[in-house]
Amino acid sequence: MKTNLRKFRFLRGELTQQQLADMVIVSRQTIVSIEGGDYAPSVKLALLLAKKLETTVEELFILEDKDEI
Repeated sequence: MKTNLRKFRFLRGELTQQQLADMVIVSRQTIVSIEGGDYAPSVKLALLLAKKLETTVEELFILEDKDEI
């Protein structure tokens, strides 16, 4: 899964990973892991991230061909 989380952090006032983590009540390491593609967020977290970044889940996270079953 590809993520545009870093892009949207910067589009929304250059938020730091810690600032975004605080907004959605997770650790900074969770944001690092999501941005690095090492962690797929829960539906709830994906929705919260999209809401806080004023975008959609579909804009933040994109399934790649290799992700399809």
